[in-house]
Amino acid sequence: MTARTADQHTYTYTLRGPDNKPYRSRTPGTLGGHRRGKLYGRLDCPSALRAIARGHYRRHRVFFADESAAIAAGYRPCAVCLPAQYQRWKAGPQESEEQHVMNPLSGVNESVSPLVDPAELAGLGDLPVPAAHTDAELAALFGLLTQPRSCIASLAIGHSRDAASRASAEAFAAAWQAAGKDVLAIVDWPEHAASWLRPAQRLTAQAPDAWLIAAAPLGFAQLARRLRHSTDWDPRRTYAFAALGDSRVPALAGARTLHGLRGATADGGTWHIDRDWVTQLLPGDSESR
Repeated sequence: MTARTADQHTYTYTLRGPDNKPYRSRTPGTLGGHRRGKLYGRLDCPSALRAIARGHYRRHRVFFADESAAIAAGYRPCAVCLPAQYQRWKAGPQESEEQHVMNPLSGVNESVSPLVDPAELAGLGDLPVPAAHTDAELAALFGLLTQPRSCIASLAIGHSRDAASRASAEAFAAAWQAAGKDVLAIVDWPEHAASWLRPAQRLTAQAPDAWLIAAAPLGFAQLARRLRHSTDWDPRRTYAFAALGDSRVPALAGARTLHGLRGATADGGTWHIDRDWVTQLLPGDSESR
């Protein structure tokens, strides 16, 4: 962002300092960053440029004079345009789990992504178990992602670690790549953890056009809370297999956390979440979305 000074006819730039506070500079920054994702990269980063072109990045864009300022401000390197720095960062000391232990729903703030309260979970009964995907389910999902004017070329795929979810994610990745499209990342997560921060960051790091999820409900519901609190993830650009099309999933994730999420059923139908309601459509039915 620039502003011209009338007396000196020079441009000034807004940069972030090591304290993560903005300041004015007469020279432009050498690195760009994403304020919500807390990552930095080159100004010509292809991932950032794609996100900017789609309009999903600009309002969270920040700039740094150099790499030391970005690191001191708490940002980490981009995996796409700074792969060597990213690998060093990834291999460094792991974040303290105590630092990101999530609290119950009461008393949360923006930096904390709460765990599902055990009492709340007990009242929901047995949650759906991911089943082996069907050809009809894969075809319906592919259709959702390739609708006219969707402009989805790149995906990040996430899955829980059960065998059915892993197989579903791998099958869709193969079909997507066979169609000449990009899979930017495949990320998995456990069903129980103290913090979902790292998989949330990995799933959103490369700013994909959309996300594809194959997962069991509990782990994904808690990951979704972290995604909403700590990243630029958008459930309206996220698609999922049948196990997440259950009315208890939005209740687990919290009010409006999954608003806009869509997916397919095993028989080739579709479903979507509107606020906290799941609506299913039979194969062949359609709805203006």
